[in-house]
Amino acid sequence: MSPRPPQAAGGSGADAGLAERTVVVTGAGRGIGLAIVEAFLAAGSRVVAGSRERTEALDEHVKQGAELTVVEVDLATPDGPAALVAEAVAVHGGVDVLVNNVGAVRPRVDGFLGVTDEDWDWTFTVNFMAAVRATRAALPHLLATGAGRIVTVSSVNARLPDPLVIDYGAAKAALTNFCKALSKEVGPRGVRVNTIGPGPVETALWQGAGGVAATVGRSRGVDPREVARSAADQSVTGRFTRPSEIAELVLYLAGPRAANITGADFVIDGGLVESL
Repeated sequence: MSPRPPQAAGGSGADAGLAERTVVVTGAGRGIGLAIVEAFLAAGSRVVAGSRERTEALDEHVKQGAELTVVEVDLATPDGPAALVAEAVAVHGGVDVLVNNVGAVRPRVDGFLGVTDEDWDWTFTVNFMAAVRATRAALPHLLATGAGRIVTVSSVNARLPDPLVIDYGAAKAALTNFCKALSKEVGPRGVRVNTIGPGPVETALWQGAGGVAATVGRSRGVDPREVARSAADQSVTGRFTRPSEIAELVLYLAGPRAANITGADFVIDGGLVESL
């Protein structure tokens, strides 16, 4: 594949300079991933969304004629990420942007000694190896464009250790470190690699029936809404981040206005982390 022509500078939405670019998004069925899909669609991109199962929200976009391909795939399997990238290449001939978003967390309310080897394996597979495998599969195509981009959704816990999510934080720290190292290798070849570290976000991962707030609430005999309020109060802004806010940052990092940004980690946590 020959390098694509430079993109015109632009902002968010339809003028983001991402029209007709092929974007692969992992963990795209709901929450942050869905918001990212919708942001790229609004920017005129061709989106290939990887999700363990089709969701009504994704199907609705397909019904409305969006340039969206939904791939049902388990990204926690060794072959899942490569299958997703292969579908994008089969449909569109290449990949311009990879967004590693898939991830999950299980609060360890019984402490470190309650975290088994199987727990550690599950956490690192979903939060680290899925991104490594997707990146491995997509990188040859990103290099072929001469201007590929990888944006990975990590976590504020990569730099904010918390015993409640001890395995998740370790996996996200590995993920952020991996992306920084990769940026040094592929940056001279035209591929930019950046990460985003969200704090608590208004999604089911935090606020759903089996989310962090509910799990912690049950273990402590506290209303999950109080758990969520307490978490929000730790931020300077006093609220969770919205999925759309993360999506806008992903769009910026994938676009031409961030052309000289690589190897960076952008924390979006409402001021939760107090260190520099």
